[in-house]
Amino acid sequence: MKFRIVAVGKIKEAYLRDAVSEYVKRISRFASVEIVEIDECLSRGLQGEAEIERVKKQEGEAILPVLSGCVVAMDIDGTLVDSVQLSKHIEEQKQYNSTFTFVIGGSNGLSDEVKRRADKRYSFGKITLPHQLFRVVLLEQLYRACCIEHNVQYHK
Repeated sequence: MKFRIVAVGKIKEAYLRDAVSEYVKRISRFASVEIVEIDECLSRGLQGEAEIERVKKQEGEAILPVLSGCVVAMDIDGTLVDSVQLSKHIEEQKQYNSTFTFVIGGSNGLSDEVKRRADKRYSFGKITLPHQLFRVVLLEQLYRACCIEHNVQYHK
């Protein structure tokens, strides 16, 4: 099994890179992990919805060609899932897909084209997180899902 994380932007902070590395290492006993970083379009100081949509579309055009397997768009407006539900989804889909691609958009979110391409749209809640921090949260949840599936105790 393989988890692909397609994420807009690079992680600049060492503490977040360390956290990503730690969870990739933990997951590796259950699955391989590949992280694909998409260049973030400059979005500071954007004026108006049209400019934001243009940036999301441009990032989406870079995301679409690298999607494969079961594609899950992480979207604040997606279906709210907890750890057990995420684990069950992965377990059910493993019979059809060996690759799970999770997509994290940039600071403006995901383009409509990427959302339509996704097989599922999931949310971990209505809070706003920086997309670099969300990558760590997603990896932690994937590790937790693997532990649930394999009956491995994980600190709560």
